[in-house]
Amino acid sequence: MKNRKDLTDEQILKKQAEENAEATEETFEGDEETSKKEPVDEGEQLTKEEEELQTKYLRLAADFQNYKRRVEKEKNDIYAYANEKLMVELLNVIDNFDRALAVEGIDAGMKEGMVLIFKQLIDVLEKSGLEEVFADGQDFDPNCHHAVQTENSDAHSNGQITKVLQKGYTLNKKVIRPSMVIVAE
Repeated sequence: MKNRKDLTDEQILKKQAEENAEATEETFEGDEETSKKEPVDEGEQLTKEEEELQTKYLRLAADFQNYKRRVEKEKNDIYAYANEKLMVELLNVIDNFDRALAVEGIDAGMKEGMVLIFKQLIDVLEKSGLEEVFADGQDFDPNCHHAVQTENSDAHSNGQITKVLQKGYTLNKKVIRPSMVIVAE
C-alpha cells in the first residue's frame, strides 16, 4: 500500500471517501441506536473537505503573491538606494566645486571649463535620482531643512528661510542631506 505522501490530492480524497464509506457501513451494521441515526452524505463530507483544501490553497496563493510583492519592493528599494553612500560622498565634491566657482579672480577660460565639468557632474548625478532641495525664501520644513541659526528679518516672514549655508539633496525623493539654513524669527 502506498504511503500518503506518495499520493496525489485526488487520490487522497478518494481514499478518504472510501474510508468514510467503510466507517459508515460499520456503524449501520452495529447496534440499533447507530442504525437509527441518519447516514452522513459522502458527497457533503467530500465537499467540505474540498472546500477546506480550496481555502488552504487560496490562502497559500495569497501569501505567495504577498511574498512576491514584498521581495519586488525590497529589490526596487535596493536598486534605488544602492548609490546613496556614494552620492553622499560626492556631495562634498559638489560643495567644493561651488566654492571654487564663487572665488573671484579666476582666469575666465579656467572658470568656464570648471563650470562645464561641474554641469556635467550634476547632470550625471541627476540621472541617478539626485535632486537639490531648494530652500532660499521657502518656509522652514524640518523634514528637509536643518536650522542652525535664527535672525530678525524685515524682508522675510516668521519661519521663512533667509539664507542657505549648505545645500541639501534628495535621492529618489529621500532626503540624504538636509539644507543647513538660517530662519527668520
